[in-house]
Amino acid sequence: MSSRPKILCLAGSLRKDSLNKKLVKVAMAAAQEAGADCTFIDLKDYPMPIYDGDIEAESGIPENGKKLKKIMKEHQGLLIASPEYNSSVSAALKNFIDWTSRPEQGEKSLEAFTGKVAGIMACSPGALGGLRGLVTLRSILGNIAVIVIPEQQAISKANEAFTEDGKLKDEKSQAAVGNIGKRVASLTKAILDSELAAKV
Repeated sequence: MSSRPKILCLAGSLRKDSLNKKLVKVAMAAAQEAGADCTFIDLKDYPMPIYDGDIEAESGIPENGKKLKKIMKEHQGLLIASPEYNSSVSAALKNFIDWTSRPEQGEKSLEAFTGKVAGIMACSPGALGGLRGLVTLRSILGNIAVIVIPEQQAISKANEAFTEDGKLKDEKSQAAVGNIGKRVASLTKAILDSELAAKV
């Protein structure tokens, strides 16, 4: 008995023509080829206030935060393309993590994150390709019980990196980003199969 892994794909940018949205879709396509069911979400479709403990105490988690948590719990893997804002992650990505990491009544701590397998990547017009922000993202995810695969990719000169159909012009970069998607798919499937075998 085996199960198809479900992987949630997103970028930390709200911009309509975000290069990081293009990038995560490269990894997503490879994960789908490797047998995963993938869902792409745009954080712009889920506006929320900046995390505030007073808001949470007075009115609980925002409705969009609840929707995102539900989606998170339906998936076992994550593919995240994270733009670098001032050497760190974007406010939108951090806010998404902050709200979805908050437990509601009857939930375990970090229920939407614990045990998830994640692959991270970045692209930027700059020379480092968003690499510095990935250091922060890896630290955040690791501290909330996410299994972050060691492979990652930062694409520099990203404004010149993509073909019209959304692929990366550089074959090595295309393969490396695709490998992230495949690795998340294969590791997630291995964990799912192990869990299923344990129940037999």
